Amino acid sequence: MRENEIYDVVGIGYGPSNLALDIALRERELGGPGNGITSHFFERQQRFGWHRNMLLPSATMQISFLKDLVTFRNPASDYSFVSFLHESGRLAQFVNNKDFFPTRLEFHQYLEWAQARVAGRVSYGSKVTSIQPVPDDVTGLPERLRLTVLDGAGEAERMVEARNVVISTGLVPRMLAGLKSDDRVWHSSEFLYKFHRMDPKSLRRVAVVGAGQSAAEITRFLYDQLPQAEVSAIIPSYGYSVADDTPFANQIFAPRAVDEYYFGSEQTREAFWRYHSNTNYSVVDDDVIRDLYRRHYDDEVRGVERLHFLNLTRVDAVQRSGSETRVSLRAGPAGERREIEVDALVCATGYHTMEPTNLLGELDLYCLRDDAGRFRMERDYRIVTAPELRCGIYLQGGTEHTHGLSSSLLSNIAVRSGEIVDSIVARGLAHDAERAMLAEAAVASSGQAAGGFE
Repeated sequence: MRENEIYDVVGIGYGPSNLALDIALRERELGGPGNGITSHFFERQQRFGWHRNMLLPSATMQISFLKDLVTFRNPASDYSFVSFLHESGRLAQFVNNKDFFPTRLEFHQYLEWAQARVAGRVSYGSKVTSIQPVPDDVTGLPERLRLTVLDGAGEAERMVEARNVVISTGLVPRMLAGLKSDDRVWHSSEFLYKFHRMDPKSLRRVAVVGAGQSAAEITRFLYDQLPQAEVSAIIPSYGYSVADDTPFANQIFAPRAVDEYYFGSEQTREAFWRYHSNTNYSVVDDDVIRDLYRRHYDDEVRGVERLHFLNLTRVDAVQRSGSETRVSLRAGPAGERREIEVDALVCATGYHTMEPTNLLGELDLYCLRDDAGRFRMERDYRIVTAPELRCGIYLQGGTEHTHGLSSSLLSNIAVRSGEIVDSIVARGLAHDAERAMLAEAAVASSGQAAGGFE
């Protein structure tokens, strides 16, 4: 076991959010107050990766390339997507595309490029298993957190202390109730990995469950890659709904919208979700919808039945027996029962939001919650804690209830990371000033006491 390491900031998880935070910390160190911030990040994956199993051919980002890791916080940053294009020798070619939306593959290359430039302060294959408060020698209050970290094999133990932790462990795949992933039942988060392990010739009947972007993209991919297969799209609605990416609706992702949501009334927050959830949840880009409809129509013209849209249909049960997968469905307005047999079932059923309660352990006792049992959050993405806990616990994710639609999305990643860094620096300066005052008071008190014995 190593001796305790002490940092100003420890990040738990190292996806795009904490990568953006790492860059913001480094740029803060290079210029302005807050120099000398020490930090380290721990990631359970063996290497950097962001939705690797959904890097489908031609799949594009749903946000502008300008909403990268840094530009909205620091347009002059060397870590921008434009800097990546310039270094890669593709800036002119990208501009010639006249397209704001790079492919998901190219954006992933950008993230890997940025990560490689700051890789010195991240430990991969490392899992944080517990966080405990550590009392301070001067104040007696918990002003640091002790993290227990295991390597990927769960063997070597490492103890780390931090004045602030930033948790960004990502979303948790959500399967259909009672269903587990196996070699024939996949979640979209593992799609390409599971698909490439199969013999394509063995996949003659496949089905995709879901009504969102991932479901539609996977359906299109399977149709194109498996010309011998029948592909069924199991959709709970009457069809795919188009994502609202019009200019006025997209203002919901502007940084100022976070303030309007955070400081708004309950009625205001409800209106945000009621009117604008169709910008991100269970919706599909218009071009993907049209691609699928065109394929379906062309099949009808040719008298081919390969692409089936099972609208108003829900999965009732899934039975597995060897290589056979039988899916029970409730279909249509009356919920009629029917069954289909498939060689593979893909569940593009979304994700659960990040929930750090188990990771926090006994530290959770210091974290205050609202009437619904959710963490109370400060505007700077810090959990509201009991006064005696002096360190900061920040969340990058799981704050939709306080910060709105963009709280865990790439759209606001640059600004969010900058706000967290600003908060850490400001609170650190205030903390140092307070400690200095306490130390001076202790010295003065000691001097008075010594004088009294003369």
